[in-house]
Amino acid sequence: MLESLTPPKSLVDQVYEVILDALCDGTFKPGERLTQESIAARLNVSRQPVTHALAVLKAQGFLAQGRQGLTVTAVDPDFFAAIYQIRSAVEPLAVKLATPRLTKESIARGRALIDHGRKLVAAGDSRASLQADMDFHSFIYELSGNPLIAETMRLHWRHLRRAMGEVLRHPGMSTSVWKEHARILDEMVRGDGNAAAELMRRHLVEAFERVGKTDRASKEPA
Repeated sequence: MLESLTPPKSLVDQVYEVILDALCDGTFKPGERLTQESIAARLNVSRQPVTHALAVLKAQGFLAQGRQGLTVTAVDPDFFAAIYQIRSAVEPLAVKLATPRLTKESIARGRALIDHGRKLVAAGDSRASLQADMDFHSFIYELSGNPLIAETMRLHWRHLRRAMGEVLRHPGMSTSVWKEHARILDEMVRGDGNAAAELMRRHLVEAFERVGKTDRASKEPA
């Protein structure tokens, strides 16, 4: 029996993902002007796929039209808060649902994800650390057995990545994130879904609050 082949990603999709990665990991800073010419040259592609990718990113709110072209938008504080309001409600539920569904295999997978994330933080690889963080949360979404949870999170995946990038770029935040992930998984392994869910809720709420305090402090005069 022949298996169907997965079509390769189009050049537009590839360009889009590269630019989005750069937006999410902070390579492109808020207020920075992006031009089709410079990006096409950096990626060694024609302007056409870049034009299409930038148009999509503009429609999604990552870019805005300025006087001198497209500029990178800042993460809107209200939207940032909205993302974490959703997460703090949905993800504790995912943890509760996932806890009784743990198996030896899934426990091993969860611990491997945590170990991998810690190694990436120690190596200073912020881009890979961000992906590892999302992989851990996605692991819980999938383990919950509720397809709407994963679907809801995927719906906001792009902005969620950028919001998480804002969290993880703060000094010391990445290390504490993986300690908290480990505690959540430990409570799940113990079978205490309520305790694990509360740890997840605090994990999300406190991350949001810490970033808010750090941002306010950075704007205060020295």
